[in-house]
Amino acid sequence: MSDQSVAPGAAGGDVQPLPAFELPYYVVVFTSVRTEGDHGYGETAERMDELVARMPGYLGHESARTPGGLGITVSYFRDIDAIEEWRSVGEHRAAQKQGRAEWYERYTVHVAKVERSHGFARG
Repeated sequence: MSDQSVAPGAAGGDVQPLPAFELPYYVVVFTSVRTEGDHGYGETAERMDELVARMPGYLGHESARTPGGLGITVSYFRDIDAIEEWRSVGEHRAAQKQGRAEWYERYTVHVAKVERSHGFARG
């Protein structure tokens, strides 16, 4: 199993979902509606991707945004301790605070333990 920060091809080309990881693992599902404008969001998001990729227990994440503006990011972690460690990173906490002040109209966070997972690939 290799750690990945985003689904292969997410920047363009052959888009694929991340694999089913060794069970159990945890997911953090972040659903959001953004405010208008960037206000430094893109740069901060890239920095958060860099930071989380270095975290022990981080497995990867996938993101999508609907045409109507709903964003969904699913982050995968080996265990709950890895999630708690990520929550405690100072730069991450500062980004969360800025998100509430500038970037998000609303958001919801769901944390769940994955006990069953499988995948399919044609061909």
